[in-house]
Formats: sequence, structure tokens, C-alpha cells
Amino acid sequence: MRTPGRRAARPGRDRRARVLPARPGTPRVQGAPPSVAVVGAGIAGLAAATVLAERGVSVTLYEKRACLGGRVGGWPVELRDGTTVTMSRGFHAFFRQYYNLRGLLRRTDPGLERLTGLPDYPLRHATGLRDSFRHVPRTPPLSAFGFVALSPSFRLADLRAMNPRTALPLLDVRVPEVYDRLDGTSAHALLDAVGFPESARHLAFEVFSRSFFADPRELSAAEMALMFHIYFLGSAEGLLFDVPRAPFPAALWDPLARHLARHHAEVRTGTAVEHIAPTRDGGFVAATGRDERRYDGVVLALDTAGLRSLAGRCAELGDAAWRERIGRLRTAPPFLVSRLWLDRPVAHDRPGFLGTSGFGTLDNISVLERYEDEAARWSARTGGSVIELHAYAVPPGAARDVEEKRLLEQLRRVYPETGPATVLDARHEWHEDCPLFPVGGYGDRPTVRTPHPRLVVAGDLVRTGLPVALMERAATSGFLAANTLLEQWGVRGQTLWTVPDRGRSALLRALAAWGRPPAARERAVET
Repeated sequence: MRTPGRRAARPGRDRRARVLPARPGTPRVQGAPPSVAVVGAGIAGLAAATVLAERGVSVTLYEKRACLGGRVGGWPVELRDGTTVTMSRGFHAFFRQYYNLRGLLRRTDPGLERLTGLPDYPLRHATGLRDSFRHVPRTPPLSAFGFVALSPSFRLADLRAMNPRTALPLLDVRVPEVYDRLDGTSAHALLDAVGFPESARHLAFEVFSRSFFADPRELSAAEMALMFHIYFLGSAEGLLFDVPRAPFPAALWDPLARHLARHHAEVRTGTAVEHIAPTRDGGFVAATGRDERRYDGVVLALDTAGLRSLAGRCAELGDAAWRERIGRLRTAPPFLVSRLWLDRPVAHDRPGFLGTSGFGTLDNISVLERYEDEAARWSARTGGSVIELHAYAVPPGAARDVEEKRLLEQLRRVYPETGPATVLDARHEWHEDCPLFPVGGYGDRPTVRTPHPRLVVAGDLVRTGLPVALMERAATSGFLAANTLLEQWGVRGQTLWTVPDRGRSALLRALAAWGRPPAARERAVET
């Protein structure tokens, strides 16, 4: 029987990681506990609910879907052969820089034993170029320089053609200053200005930018620069990552739901909050299709469309300017996840995860039996493979059946041995609910705090002023939302960790300052 490898999840904690202690306060609520409604049970909502419940707050967690985890959730489906398996919205990489997310998971898995490390993060372009992060040094600046030296997509002539004055500021990305400097530029335009070679752009940097479910022409350059900092020059954790050994519910969220229950939180799945209104005594009334309840505080941990919709329905929520900003938030293009159960295995040397570029809309391929126990059991019983294909940014208006067929065609280009394979079953997930971080959109993104002191917002769409992104931004904002409420009740919140909020070394900061405009150079030197 083929079973997922037993590689341990590396603990992860860069010696230069930045600690953000919680404000002083009592360990738990004293006296009658305040009540909080957490609306949305994705990572952000789960993080907020966990800290609040642990501190003695009376928490009700609302989730309109039947499962927890949001975009990292999972639910049972029955295959044609009668097997019950867990379907999800696709692969997620748990990078070692995700300190706060991993801290949330440690509540029920102190050693992170439910995660396993994949041995490499390989990339492949349709032209035949390949890249890998397995042998790239982790410590900056060797991480970036090592990648360039080892990558076939960087040639000496290409490096000579690059514009150092434009590239050097990336050596010292500072948050939130990077948004002042680059939010008005697209990721594509920044790469043009730097003069990145086309091969490196497609194989490496556009792979990362598309992980925001957006075309680089639509994505703020500040977000791409932040990723460059988090993964290359701001952290010594490297680009390798962990994945859950089991489907998301079993590995992550079912244990956390039990943890919440032990802390007396009420979890109401299948229950959408339809309206929220402030009360005269400083609290809120939250209404569902079945009942109304009063709360002392509210955490809005919704996706972009959900937050926009709720704010549009609730005329007393926040103030007019806040609701208008929420109304301008945009979602990224639709994405497609196709999971295929094949009647024969892929080649034995195929990696658990492969990033791709130049194969139409195909962005990556996962071979689930390489790391997930449920898929490994199905593979061992049938002799087949469980394959997952991602298209991160499908053109709007694309025909679903056509795109699903195209992904299968591209799989057969990348892994030719799947050409004669029969697809025994397939599931396709189409969604259009990821936040878009467009050029010039930073100012419209909500902060954790709102015009009402006991109404807070959490999620990966939130601007936190910290060097975090994707799932880690969701977890961090959830903790920040809980801390904001706890502070008002005199209770100590959650200590946070991030990668450094600027370049790690004086040498890199000096080089970066040389590439900045004179006024920005003076500010950088002062700080």
C-alpha cells in the first residue's frame, strides 16, 4: 500500500522573526462574560473565535455553509464506485512563515504532526525550463541570490539587462510603506521596469502573483513586492512548505471545532447572518432566517462578496464612508479546481505538487496520494491516482465545460502517461470569491477597526499593516480582531509573530536606499 511520506513538518521560527506582544490585561474575562458573534468560519473567523473563547468570552460562530474552514474547507462526496471521499476547493501550501496560522493549528496539534513537509516546490514551463527550491539556501540574501544562480531561467545576459535602480528597493520592503510606493503600479509593470527576463517572469514570479488568483496586470505591485519579502528576503524559512496529511476537516477543522466546544463556544453551521444593527446600549442585534440575538461585539470574517453584501443591506453598520469603501471592493477572476480519479497511476517520480506556466490556464498539478491518507487508501485499493488541477484566473465568461476539458488536455501534456488513463470520476469547483488586490485599491481595503469600537473585520482582504499574506493574513487579522475586542474588556489578547517588517541586514537596506528617490532614501536612512 502506498501511504503518504512521514516527513515531519519543520517547526519554523526564524531567529529574526518579529514578536508583537499583546497588550497587558487579565488572563480571562472577569465577571459576567461579554458575548460576541463571529460571522464567517473561515480561517479568520476560526482564529478570532478561538482566542475569544479561550479568554472566557461567550462566542457564537456563524457559518452559512455546512462545513468549517472557508476556502480551506472540505465536505463529503460519494464517487461512482460507492466510496465516500472528501472534496475541497483545492490545494493549499502551509508555508513555515505562517507563524500565526500554525499557532492556531497548534491548539489541537502542538507538534504539527498532522502536517507533512513536501520535499520540493518544483516549477515547469511549457518551453521545457524547470526550477526548484529544494536546494536554494534559506537564509537571505543567499535565498534570492541562490535562486538566481541555480535557476536556468536567469542568464548572464538577462541579468546585465536588468535595471538595478528599480530592483534594489525590493531588498528592503517595508510595511506599510511599500503600499505608498508601489500600490499605484501593477505587478506586470514593475517586472517590466525591473527588466526581469521573460523566462524568469513566467516561471517564478507570475506563479506567485497568480496565487492571488489574479492576472499580474491586475495585481498591485505592492502585493508582489510583499511576497518577495515574505518568501525570499524577509525570512529564513525558505520556499518549501507543509501540507495536511489528511483532508482539511479531519486534519484541521474538526479538532478545532472540538476545542471551541470545550471552551463553550456555539458553532452554528448552515446559518447565514442576514442583518446586523447596532443597539442603543453599544451592542448589536444579529438576525438569521430563524432568530435574532443580541451581542456585545461582532467580528465580520466574511469573504469580499459576503462583506459587501452585508454592508449594503445594513444601513446602520459603520458609517456611510465605511460602507462606500466596502462597496468598492472587488473579487478576483473565477478559479477552477478539477479533481480527477484515474484508473491508473501517474509515474512514480511525479511530485506531490508541481507549479506550471505556459500550459494554458493550468497553474499547478497535485498528486494527492503522495501526501493525503484518504487519497492514498483509494489509490492502493484501485491502483489509480487522485489528481487535482488548478486554474487560478479563468477568463471571465469562459465556458465551464470547455475549461474543464482544457485542464485535462494540459495534464496530458505535462504528464503524458495520463493520456490513456480513464477518468473514473471527477469533481469540478468553480468559484469567484477571492479578494482582488487591484492597482490603487489599498485605501479601500478595510482595517480591523471600524467606525464602531465593537465591530471589527477579519479576513485575507483586510489591511493589517503587517508583512502577512494569504492564509497567514486571514489568521493574523482574526487574532487582531479578537485582541481589539479583548482590549476593551481589559483582557490580554494573543501574541503575534511575523517575518521582519523591513530588510534583514544593514547592507541590504543600504543597497535598497540607493535605488530609492532622494526623499524616500532620507526616510529609509532615518528609520
